[in-house]
Amino acid sequence: MTTLIDHLPNDADPDALFESFAGWAEERGISLYPAQEEALIEVVSGSNVILSTPTGSGKSLVAAGAHFAALARDQVTFYTAPIKALVSEKFFDLCKLFGTENVGMLTGDASVNADAPVICCTAEVLASIALRDGRDADIGQVVMDEFHFYAEPDRGWAWQVPLLELPQAQFVLMSATLGDVQRFEEDLHRRTGRPTTVVRSATRPVPLSYEYRTTSLTETLTELLDTHQAPVYIVHFTQAAAVERAQALMSINMCTRAEKDEIAKLIGNFRFTTRFGRNLSRYVRHGIGVHHAGMLPKYRRLVERLAQAGLLKVICGTDTLGVGVNVPIRTVLFTALTKYDGQRVRTLRAREFHQIAGRAGRAGFDTSGFVVAQAPEHVVENEKALAKAGDDPKKRRKVVRKKAPEGFVSWGQNTFEKLITSDPEPLTSRFRVTHTMLLSVIARPGNAFEAMRRLLEDNHEPRKNQIRHIRRAIAIYRSLLDGGVVERLPEPDEQGRIIRLTVDLQQDFALSQPLSTFALAAFDLLDPESPGYALDMVSVVESTLDDPRQILAAQQNKARGEAVQQMKADGVEYEERMERLQDVSYPKPLEEPLFHAYNLYRRSHPWVGDHPLSPKSVIRDMYERAMTFTEFTAFYELARTEGIVLRYLASAYKALEHTVPEDRKSAEFEDLTAWLGEMVRQVDSSLLDEWEQLANPEEETAEEAQERADQVRPVTTNTRAFRVLVRNALFRRVELAALEKYTELGEMDAGSGWDADAWAEAMERYWEEYDDLGTGPEARGPGLLRIEEDPEHGLWQVRQTFADPSGDHDWGISGEVDLAASDEESRAVVRVTAVGPL
Repeated sequence: MTTLIDHLPNDADPDALFESFAGWAEERGISLYPAQEEALIEVVSGSNVILSTPTGSGKSLVAAGAHFAALARDQVTFYTAPIKALVSEKFFDLCKLFGTENVGMLTGDASVNADAPVICCTAEVLASIALRDGRDADIGQVVMDEFHFYAEPDRGWAWQVPLLELPQAQFVLMSATLGDVQRFEEDLHRRTGRPTTVVRSATRPVPLSYEYRTTSLTETLTELLDTHQAPVYIVHFTQAAAVERAQALMSINMCTRAEKDEIAKLIGNFRFTTRFGRNLSRYVRHGIGVHHAGMLPKYRRLVERLAQAGLLKVICGTDTLGVGVNVPIRTVLFTALTKYDGQRVRTLRAREFHQIAGRAGRAGFDTSGFVVAQAPEHVVENEKALAKAGDDPKKRRKVVRKKAPEGFVSWGQNTFEKLITSDPEPLTSRFRVTHTMLLSVIARPGNAFEAMRRLLEDNHEPRKNQIRHIRRAIAIYRSLLDGGVVERLPEPDEQGRIIRLTVDLQQDFALSQPLSTFALAAFDLLDPESPGYALDMVSVVESTLDDPRQILAAQQNKARGEAVQQMKADGVEYEERMERLQDVSYPKPLEEPLFHAYNLYRRSHPWVGDHPLSPKSVIRDMYERAMTFTEFTAFYELARTEGIVLRYLASAYKALEHTVPEDRKSAEFEDLTAWLGEMVRQVDSSLLDEWEQLANPEEETAEEAQERADQVRPVTTNTRAFRVLVRNALFRRVELAALEKYTELGEMDAGSGWDADAWAEAMERYWEEYDDLGTGPEARGPGLLRIEEDPEHGLWQVRQTFADPSGDHDWGISGEVDLAASDEESRAVVRVTAVGPL
């Protein structure tokens, strides 16, 4: 079967383009829906298209047709999506359609084949190009998928800017939940001069039916399973609720023995390496999936693969499933019609409801889809009580009706019916002005004042907001002028500029890590001879990264819990304890010197004010506590959000690799970086392997990549990183010994015969000689650890010396490292052989 690139006609005649594309689709057994035909005819004719059709109606095929038309016209075409994972997935899809030489990707922190005629990117990247180059940008076409993100409070500006700044481009805007788009239709026609067509279709390829249920969720689910309406996606509005539901449903027999055997066969040798993973293994083998953003990517992918194979009867997930996840679902079951949005509990918006409900019934899988809403629990219980009373009016009057919980935001069948019939709300403009915007516009040729005036006065904002944006732009411009970042020219230069930048943005400005240049400057504050130099380097880089809020909240809770215990032990009264607790937060290493340096740096680099500094300690905390990934997530009770922890660690690893110059890297820093990278790979290699595969997308098939991602490479392969794991494993014991936590030590070394009593007895003799045990930077330094490698016997002999207060260094822990067991368990397996004096 030929690829799409083989069907390119010799000329860009609209009829020839349409016939060629339709012929390719027919080869693949695809019959175009009427809405697809209409959209493609308009696209090949050069019109802008706003495609508002239901989920599962083939918008991706229209996007492929648009890229096909642009290639035939020898134009550069951009595809944008809201999240990097979807951009990456689309990149690989388009590589198969058009060939790897014709497709590139830009996500801010990854660039692959950036000069290709088809570019996949995030909306933020396209907005940056639009601001920098405007109508001079080499962009002939823009396909914006999931365009309803235009209304996202923090990110919507990036979906608006290309519409304002790329009048030369043809636009294809796509979403299942656009609402009224008349103003976009008129605005695009005015700006681009092209005809703009809205293609709508309320008819779904797979029709939906709706039902409101007052039975218990278990009864509802059992009936759906009995009537063959599975797979069922049960929608929750917290990750915790989704996991708790999966556990609660284990009592229902979901699958036959044969079906369970099929599940086990597909799972194969997949390794569930974390505590949540071991629970997930039980769920999926029972026919129940869990799917939410806090999971490790490899677990989410496994659930998706099992669902695509038709092996999962139920998936318990959150409302985040909607974007770009191809999971066949026959029934969507809402557990509620309200959600907490970070500020208050409110009823679902029509757009949110339709986005989730639209996942029911997928073309190619189902002939119909079902959307079911559960009544609130107190209503269900009242209905049960009334049913028990029967038709006797006296008995029914005696039924004591259960009241709604305190603070309950009321919803019911009327709410459900209203959501079904309501159109998605109109998209709201989220334009904003930043230093980055001004710098980009000033850097381009021409009169920057005229360009900014047009951008500020001819956007989609109401006039009141435009005035506010103008005032902010003036304030930012003055700060750039005062800081010497821009200067006025006495007369226009050869490119028509009347103001210009005095800095080189290419060197002094980073899209992926806007504070990376500050980090480079802050490294000068550190003493390379200091024992804590490597960890201080980590703290500088961590302060420039986005906050992982769940981790920081858990660290703060843990710190406050420990502070309360200490204050109680010290006899501090309740009121004073509560007052002192307000000052207890998560760890913020180097907070004072970093903020001092940041404020100085802002004077000459005012744009960094768009990106606040945020000192924090995640990697450093994990390293100083000598914890594994599993120990860290358990310590801070982050098992449900371990995917968020891993994504932070992976992004931090990339930042450490790319931000720190080679001449700044000490041996300990390189050890630490190797340890971090290996830890991420051992937990879930996909986050790092994906970027390596991007550079060579043809080297392996999707199946081969999936098989490789499911396999964990031996942890002993990277010797440098493994030595750090060994050091951390031993130092973890030193820390616990210093805190006299012998029970934990006993649990850790039960297999070595060193129970809590043995540890207590050994350390008692140490405390008779010394009154302290060091756990600072020097105590964990390489000078106090001896490793004798003996690969012939599959063992390393190790000795961790204690940092005693007298500096005698005559006590320590002796042990051996089992290399085979370490590979089996993806961690350093240390067996203690002695604790005592040399």
